[in-house]
Amino acid sequence: MRKIIAILVVVMGFAFQAQAQEVKTVSLEQTKGEFTQKSITLEEGTYIFEISNSNVGHDVGFVLAPKGKTDQKHHIKNAYVTSLVKNNSKSTSKKVALTKGEYVYFCPLNPTPQYTLRVE
Repeated sequence: MRKIIAILVVVMGFAFQAQAQEVKTVSLEQTKGEFTQKSITLEEGTYIFEISNSNVGHDVGFVLAPKGKTDQKHHIKNAYVTSLVKNNSKSTSKKVALTKGEYVYFCPLNPTPQYTLRVE
């Protein structure tokens, strides 16, 4: 019985470690009125968005939404940064699971245009 429990603990440990390794970080930089990355193509998976504020002069944020559905009720809430991004600093989102499709990202505080994020 002890061997079975030990094996289960080891297998579960590897499973959790594998899941943790699957989260990728997407780094995006904002300058005054725009993101420096104008479009992004990603594979299906789980991501954390790291947003940097490069001398915008005030706090910025991050919004990710399905293309064509940019009103607040359709925002992907986990993609919001966990705290506003102060001038010349960075902040991250929570984990976001993305499936195939087209999305847009933008900052209403900067404000920026809407840019395309494709998931293939």
